[in-house]
Amino acid sequence: MIEADLFVKNASQLLTLAGSSETPKRGAALAELGVIRGGAVAARAGEIKAVGRTADLESEISLLTGGCAYDASGKVVMPCFVEPHTHLVFAGSRQDEFVQRLQGKSYLKILQAGGGILNTVRATASAGQDELLSAARRRLDLFARHGVGTVEIKSGYSLTVEGELRLLRVVQELSRTHPLDLVPTFMGAHAFPPVYRSREDDYVDLVAGVMIPRVAEEKLARFCDVFCDVGVFTREQAWRILTAGKNHGLQPKIHADELASFGGAELAAEVRAVSADHLLKVSGEGIGRLARAGVVAVLLPGTAFFLNEGFAPARQMIREGVAVALSTDCNPGSSPTEAIHLMLTLACLKMKMLPAETVSAATINAAHAVGMAHLVGSLEKGKQADILVLDAPDYNYIPYHYGTSLVEAVFKKGRRII
Repeated sequence: MIEADLFVKNASQLLTLAGSSETPKRGAALAELGVIRGGAVAARAGEIKAVGRTADLESEISLLTGGCAYDASGKVVMPCFVEPHTHLVFAGSRQDEFVQRLQGKSYLKILQAGGGILNTVRATASAGQDELLSAARRRLDLFARHGVGTVEIKSGYSLTVEGELRLLRVVQELSRTHPLDLVPTFMGAHAFPPVYRSREDDYVDLVAGVMIPRVAEEKLARFCDVFCDVGVFTREQAWRILTAGKNHGLQPKIHADELASFGGAELAAEVRAVSADHLLKVSGEGIGRLARAGVVAVLLPGTAFFLNEGFAPARQMIREGVAVALSTDCNPGSSPTEAIHLMLTLACLKMKMLPAETVSAATINAAHAVGMAHLVGSLEKGKQADILVLDAPDYNYIPYHYGTSLVEAVFKKGRRII
């Protein structure tokens, strides 16, 4: 007998996403969801103990006293979504810039005029610690209600030594007090502070020589990210920062080729980044290098949608063997949303991905993009019981019924949180 304190059974479709915990899904495998009709999953103490057909498992399960038997008849059961790219800790909002963009100003022009990221930097500097914690906790609660179980969170809205450490300490505190798994990323190289205008290399020295050692010393981050693009950090500057991060145990990530074809994808391959994100303007050479280097491409269709820009060439990436993941890019300027379901819809309509491909991209591949695929992103024996129940008859319905949450229940480490 298998003792369990949670038994989710009778799923119309159980999407296991099994078999890709070692390497992410690529090519045709991206559409393989490991569907079990009439499926069930059993867990104990937050760990999955059995996955299979309800008809096969029901007689094998011994539900412990006080345990939960959840009937998912007519529902899709799948792993919780994994959110691999957010800027979730910030204060203020930028709806005025939304209006400016509607009137013809570009994202880059607004940034160069001292707005954009720098507006959020000023608002965040003025906010107290409790305010930042409370606002970030509300956003995490929204992610949970959308079926997300794991969230990557970047710093980057301070651009000072103590300020960046402060933001990462907020993430650390949230990790202690919120049920979702959080993955911290240091991103002091999000933009150049105005005081470093025309002496940008001095700021690079500060990030590489002071911020990164402090972050590593306090063990505040797992990854180091940099905005490598026109008008922000050059390839050479980004290489210095990411190399310094690697030397201090921080794995590299890159905001690459969002505003222009800038060689960011090529740099991601060169430094063996865990992921290259955005990639709206990625070159064909960059796509090939990402595939050969095994870098996960984290695509952010909500950002392209909200900025009214062209979308990343997902179909070409999939054809050439790049592992594709999806994210909201939750941030106050270019994608103020926690609606992961909408990202799947946009990926289908604007990047020509199939519904099954988007599910893989938002679960197991997203888990690889944050180094968590050994724990989350699929429903397999030994993994965390991060289980999502959707009010949907099959997986194609998830991006089809857009603009709302289909979530009926969320189990995080076996405990129902939604």
